[in-house]
Amino acid sequence: MLRPSFIFLAALISLTASAQNSKTSHSSWRDYGGAPDSAQYSALTQIDRTNVAKLQVAWTYPTGDGKPYSFNPTVVDGVMYVLAKNNSIVALDAATGAEIWTHPADPDTTIITNRGINYWESKDRSDRRLFYASNHVLHALDARTGKLIPTFGDSGSVDLKQGLDRDPKTLKLVQSTTPGRVFEDLLILGSATNQEYGSAPGDVRAFDVRTGKVVWTFHTIPKPGEFGSETWPKDARAHVGGANVWSELTVDEARGIVYAPTASAKYNFYGVNRPGTNLFADSLLALDARTGKRLWHFQMVHHDIWDYDDATAPKLLTVQHNGKTVDIVAQVSKQGFVWVFNRVTGEPLWPIEERKVPKSDMPGEETSPTQPFPTWPPPYARQKFTVDDLRPSLTTEDRAKFRDAILSARNEGLFTPPSTHGTIEMPGNNGGANFGGAAVDPAHGSLFVVSKDLPALLQLAKDREKPTPAGEERYYSGFGFLIASDGLSPITPPWTTLTSYDLNTGDIKWKIPLGDVPELAAKGIHDTGGHFPKVGPVVTAGGLIFTGTRDGKIRAFDVDNGKELWSRQMDTSIEGMPAVYEIAGREYIVFCASAAAKVNNPDHLKINGAYVAFALPKR
Repeated sequence: MLRPSFIFLAALISLTASAQNSKTSHSSWRDYGGAPDSAQYSALTQIDRTNVAKLQVAWTYPTGDGKPYSFNPTVVDGVMYVLAKNNSIVALDAATGAEIWTHPADPDTTIITNRGINYWESKDRSDRRLFYASNHVLHALDARTGKLIPTFGDSGSVDLKQGLDRDPKTLKLVQSTTPGRVFEDLLILGSATNQEYGSAPGDVRAFDVRTGKVVWTFHTIPKPGEFGSETWPKDARAHVGGANVWSELTVDEARGIVYAPTASAKYNFYGVNRPGTNLFADSLLALDARTGKRLWHFQMVHHDIWDYDDATAPKLLTVQHNGKTVDIVAQVSKQGFVWVFNRVTGEPLWPIEERKVPKSDMPGEETSPTQPFPTWPPPYARQKFTVDDLRPSLTTEDRAKFRDAILSARNEGLFTPPSTHGTIEMPGNNGGANFGGAAVDPAHGSLFVVSKDLPALLQLAKDREKPTPAGEERYYSGFGFLIASDGLSPITPPWTTLTSYDLNTGDIKWKIPLGDVPELAAKGIHDTGGHFPKVGPVVTAGGLIFTGTRDGKIRAFDVDNGKELWSRQMDTSIEGMPAVYEIAGREYIVFCASAAAKVNNPDHLKINGAYVAFALPKR
């Protein structure tokens, strides 16, 4: 419950901030996703419906190493920052693609922030910095030279494994591959704890951009006595991990609020060692960006044992609701739901119901008797998978195999608990919306979601090899995505869709398949949607949606009806999201065309990757 004093304060903030919503102009691309608000939106209008078909390649910069990349470039003052050349940070002339400087990665780099980078500058612009992490160490570079800044942390670096109430030597994974968010003089970071038992707690932390010191920490697994600690075993923080923000954070700059969508507690599919609802796992957190203080929260999944992370950035929009102008935050999910809240108070715009869900048949597993369901808007993903949903083109052998698997497994809806004899999960723990998978037109209340339907089969088995604490049984899920012998999903397509919502009303405006499967397209079979996409759309004020797909095509759609207005076949597949920017009055859109055609063996072939910028012909 919100305290009355906070509600009064929230009302005041809402009144003053509504006039400040233009602080993020969306006329540049200075951060991952374009801006701290994660809109994936550009206010530029030079490229529009009438001329998009005239786009041509303006320049190309090869990645130069044959590796896959899905990096969203950042552009500041005509300089573009990308990842290329064996995970080096590279500065390019954004008008020509010419290389300016390169900061080589350490030769032993095993993990790096590979989806984007953060930029910060001082008020007088004398100090300009880039932030990224590699091998669990946060680095600060001089944006003009590419050299480490020695006064940041320890000679330009901060160890991210420190300060998590665990012995750093026991932590296998902490660093995320997604960048954080800059707010004023803070860099706010989440983390990517591993999926195992005993992983790190998923603290959200803010670092001073000048010194690297931790300014505030929010414990997503609360310490004893902190709010929410009663929803865990009393010693949970000492041995349970996760509840982390491995994906995308969003900042309302005018209000000074950071919105943090959290993941499941660990282990993902078995929660006997963590009875309770497990706040703040699977929650949308609204935190004071200056102090880390919790303002409000909403938990989407109680005691998650399905890996239903909130993986997509919260989206900030302004809508007309019940005759009033309301600033909202919308969160999309793996389950296919759209959750919509008043951005300041956390009150849902449409009712959310707690509904009864199936019980676990695993000894000691205390599943929540109910789970929250939004009554509106309607879901964008299919939420069931039965024998009636098997695609007609399956072979006789595949059809029999999947029919047997479906009929022998538990299959009682979104919250069917994992079991030892199998559980169907749909749209799957890697289905629905994922990182980068949504974009908005923030002023008009429009939301666009990329979603994949990828049914999975969870099957728990006791671990009889790894040592465990005395008296603790550990189960692991031999989960797998259901894939037919032709390498494709057994469910009837489309496998990937792009859905448009009007969040003034909550209605779906249109929905289309997104992408093709090249092998099927060659046979004249289209509108299947791509298979296993990892792409993010970008919306422009020119009335367009741009996105790439794993089939190697980049496309532009009309925001009003989803009609394809332009496409271009690239040499390689596309992951991640494009960037839109302007230099000397000319608008550009750049794609990172450097992904593996098939997700299962990305290194089978060398990738002829490149950053490719498009623009209209010069006049």
